[in-house]
Amino acid sequence: MPNFQTFALYSAATTTALMAGLFYAYSCSVNPGLHRLPDVAYLSAMQSINRAILNPVFFICFLGAPASLPLSTWHQYGQPVTLRFWLLLAATSVYVVGVFGVTMFCNVPLNNALDAFSIENASVAQLSEQRSAFELPWNRWHSIRTIASVIALMLVLGACLAAKEE
Repeated sequence: MPNFQTFALYSAATTTALMAGLFYAYSCSVNPGLHRLPDVAYLSAMQSINRAILNPVFFICFLGAPASLPLSTWHQYGQPVTLRFWLLLAATSVYVVGVFGVTMFCNVPLNNALDAFSIENASVAQLSEQRSAFELPWNRWHSIRTIASVIALMLVLGACLAAKEE
């Protein structure tokens, strides 16, 4: 029967994998599809997506990874320090800074600014300006968090495969 350490490790792997998959899917399908839309449709779709994603299923993974990664790392610390510990420490650092931090300090402020924008009362020029202020910066930060989430996932998978003790 798995113990709490194993549960924490598998939780970290699962939540990290789900977030990496979400960001990857956005990068290779959602963002290119949205890019093809006219300004009003793009802005409306992004407002709708940004509101819809704020749900319990998303939050379990989004908050679960930065909670379970350090917990799992802490459980692996001991003497001697193992490869599994170092891989989890690296995964935690990459995820907390490159995924959670980028999302909270870069993507979320852009989402909030877009949410405050009134599409219905905007002129064609204002729609174009709002899209220009949002799309490229949001996608750049999204690319960073996508890459970071995949790196964190590879590190967690390495930790799962590494021997518990060296």
